Amino acid sequence: MSRGIYYRNCLRKYLIRRKYTDSHRTRACHEIHGTIPMSSHASAINADTTERATVDKKPMRNIRNGPSLKDFLSSSVVDIPSEKPVPYVQNIHGKNQKVYFEIFGCQMNVNDADIVWSILKSYGYKHTECLDDADIVLLVTCSIRDNAEQKVWHKLENLNGVRNKRKRISRLPMKIGLLGCMAERLKTKILDRGKLVDVIAGPDSYKDLPRLLAVTDDETAINVLLSFDETYADVMPVRLNQDSTGAYVSIMRGCDNMCTYCIVPFTRGRERSRPIASILDEVQQLSDQGVKEITLLGQNVNSYRDLSKSKFILSLNTETQLAKGFKTVYKNKKGGLRFSDLLDKVSLINPEIRIRFTSPHPKDFPDEVLHLIAERPNICKQIHLPAQSGNSVILERMRRGYTREAYLDLVYHIRNILPDVYISSDFIAGFCSETEEQFQDTLSLIKEVKYNNAFLYAYSMREKTTAHRRYKDDIEMHIKIERMNRMIALYRKEVEKLNKTQIGQHQLVLVERTSKRSDQQLQGRNDGNIRVILPSTAIPIVQHSTTTREIQAGDYVVVRIDNANSHTLQGVPLYHSSIIEHSLNK
Repeated sequence: MSRGIYYRNCLRKYLIRRKYTDSHRTRACHEIHGTIPMSSHASAINADTTERATVDKKPMRNIRNGPSLKDFLSSSVVDIPSEKPVPYVQNIHGKNQKVYFEIFGCQMNVNDADIVWSILKSYGYKHTECLDDADIVLLVTCSIRDNAEQKVWHKLENLNGVRNKRKRISRLPMKIGLLGCMAERLKTKILDRGKLVDVIAGPDSYKDLPRLLAVTDDETAINVLLSFDETYADVMPVRLNQDSTGAYVSIMRGCDNMCTYCIVPFTRGRERSRPIASILDEVQQLSDQGVKEITLLGQNVNSYRDLSKSKFILSLNTETQLAKGFKTVYKNKKGGLRFSDLLDKVSLINPEIRIRFTSPHPKDFPDEVLHLIAERPNICKQIHLPAQSGNSVILERMRRGYTREAYLDLVYHIRNILPDVYISSDFIAGFCSETEEQFQDTLSLIKEVKYNNAFLYAYSMREKTTAHRRYKDDIEMHIKIERMNRMIALYRKEVEKLNKTQIGQHQLVLVERTSKRSDQQLQGRNDGNIRVILPSTAIPIVQHSTTTREIQAGDYVVVRIDNANSHTLQGVPLYHSSIIEHSLNK
């Protein structure tokens, strides 16, 4: 068949089909409206008319009067009642519901609570410090040890008692949310104990909380997905405690160190750093609010590395420099702005704000940070240096990346650059297969280093950790507790000696609040983060001045230390001062 014949046949079929459908359309419209519809070629519509299109009256062949397309459309409109809300979407707004927070664990959870509050506040929620007034109770939890989780379980049982009592008396609902590391570690296992909670959200799911809170009327809402890039850099935290003189600023999230005993990499995910510009913006805002002390937070602040595009020059040649005798499980990371760059820029924002940081890992403590601390008076000369054990075999089993000897060399190196440095640490008693002889090495390390502060714990096996998969938790609990108590006794003995050497010194103290023991006393902290108790009184506004002023929270005061024990220093306030002034008078 030729191409011409083919096209003619196609055209013929089309015309037949067109005539057939037009005749049916005409018959149908005649039956419905009593009229015959116009052909689609019947008339032209005048676009300038505002109410009704007029049909061109010019006579045309085969044109018949009838309803237009507009008539069909007008009769097919379906009205949707505007008072019906779109399911779920409108309920995301908090509608002034009151939220009560309870925080367990480390400083990172305090910062997480501020992030959560910032998110919920933007959705119309209100904050309350009274549990009885709360519509929603959020627990920001810790999972580092079993003891921390047991506290949360007890709290959940108590809260459900409060909730059930409220339902019986007033029929007012109360939602309970479990956030943070415990939520991430246990996930849906939390539901095995019954409906104790309405919301379960991991550390990387806080932006999803408004949605989770909106869908919890009949079921538990869960989001425990970990992220490779979430740092909440686009969320400006709102402090729950506006009266505090200090604030925490998160600079990174997650951890790559994979210590065998630690659950953090599994509850907070892989390590990622927050862009430096976002951090500096938050520090500047805190400075404008009158905050006097800022602590930079991260699981390992020394591995901070900002690779984001920013106005700051990126150093492409820098890479992680391990301290002598240290090693790591991951490859050296190259390029980006390092922690020393961040610390430098943060300390310059306001020279009258104290800057602290926690926690660094001993393996990659760079000299640049130490020299920066030495030259900047507002960077506190206090370093947290977690040892965990004093025995090299146990340290290897823990995958800490260093030996006892390497750790001691680092301590001596730090004190060589910073002679007046305050050093704190963490220790674990009763790790897998730890012998008494190995534990004695831990005691001897505590005695040799002479820590100004220490956090001492009995080992708690955590499911999913490397230790859980490879080793046996074969030290009986009563032995763990006994060893921990011996650590505590030795530490308190040594730190009391250390604190008494500070008697007679003039120290700059940041006053925080009224003492819990007496309204006539104030509590503050010195440069080494040691608590100092002083009387509430009026003192000279500057050294040698005859004008006096009462001491208030947020004041820098020079205090002469007169007494000391293992927990606190006690002293007499001499005069008001500042960081710069005190550094010049040293």
